[in-house]
Amino acid sequence: MKTSINFGLVYIPVVLNVSAKAEEISFNQLDKKTLSRVRYIKTCEDCNGKKVEQSDIVKAYQYKKDNYVVFSEYDFDKLKTDADKNINIDSFVNLDEIDPVYYDKHYYVESDGNDKGFGLLMHLLESENKVAVAKSMIGSKEKIIALRVKDGNMLLSTLFFEQEIQGNKAKDIKGKPSSQELELGKQLLQSMSAPFEPTIYKDEYAEKIKAAIELKIEGKELEQPAVQKGGKIIDLMEALTQSIKNDTKTNKAREKKSNRKSKTNVTANSKKAV
Repeated sequence: MKTSINFGLVYIPVVLNVSAKAEEISFNQLDKKTLSRVRYIKTCEDCNGKKVEQSDIVKAYQYKKDNYVVFSEYDFDKLKTDADKNINIDSFVNLDEIDPVYYDKHYYVESDGNDKGFGLLMHLLESENKVAVAKSMIGSKEKIIALRVKDGNMLLSTLFFEQEIQGNKAKDIKGKPSSQELELGKQLLQSMSAPFEPTIYKDEYAEKIKAAIELKIEGKELEQPAVQKGGKIIDLMEALTQSIKNDTKTNKAREKKSNRKSKTNVTANSKKAV
């Protein structure tokens, strides 16, 4: 997607590339009895089930029951100005001022002409630790835009408007923890604290589905693995105390495993050196 960033009077043509793509395993829908593919056909409500081709479909807004106003693509284009399609920076804010609940989609931003201006904006955002905020048309919708720099890349994030953020319908929490419970909670939090490492998280369920597909192809039945269930601890103090003990054991096991790996690597390197 091509657009431009306007920084004061500095014009920077750019290209937006999607930063992430969800990995999904695609399934088809079949008729239960015949195992034939189920297809979706668009039909006209008042045309006795007549099939309607995509080229014959228009967009319309229902302003009252069975009354519509039709919009063509030309109508939508008339509502957009060139300024709307560009990213005109309004202000620079601190990253922590934007609540994560506002973030929607993310794109990598690539320079498409004015490399010097692009480099200047990147340097300013990174060195001043700022986020550039703007408003622009992305596709067919107007969005708040946030530009930031991370790991040498400029990232563009679209944000929801304030009116799109839903209020929390959950009830207020009435129970308050005791000082002892708070202290144990802090201990548990500290023992479980670690740097965020996205590489350690894998979509294990997707892997199970892939394995299940292979078993189905081979005509084998799926077996549900046995899961060892632990008894639920109702008392908060008991649950916190047991959690700290369990986490201490887990950490010790991790340290032993890490030490074994380190020794193995040292031995291997020594052999290579010889």
